[in-house]
Amino acid sequence: MPQLIVVASGAAHEGEVPDKGNLVVRAGVKKFPWPHLKYKCGMGKCGTCAARVLSGAEHLPEPNWKERERLGPRLDAGWRLMCQLWVEQPLTISQDPEPAE
Repeated sequence: MPQLIVVASGAAHEGEVPDKGNLVVRAGVKKFPWPHLKYKCGMGKCGTCAARVLSGAEHLPEPNWKERERLGPRLDAGWRLMCQLWVEQPLTISQDPEPAE
C-alpha cells in the first residue's frame, strides 16, 4: 500500500492508502487522509481538491483534459486534481497556498 503524506498548515499527516486508491473517494468515506484533504465534487469540475505534489510526481500519469482545463498554468508548478488520480506509489502533497513571491 502506498504511503501518503498530506502537508496541511505546516503539519505532516502520514498514512497508507490502498493500491490504486483515489484520495477523494477515501476522504469521502472518512478514511485516511480525512479530514486533511479538501474536496467537494469529486469529478474534476470544482478544483477544490487541487494539491501541489511535493514528491512522487514522477509516478503519476500525465494530466487529463479536466486537469488541464481546471488548473491551466498551475500544472507547471506541480498542482494536480486529487479526484483524478489513483495512487500507486508514495506521494506527498500540500493544499496550502503557495507562498507569495
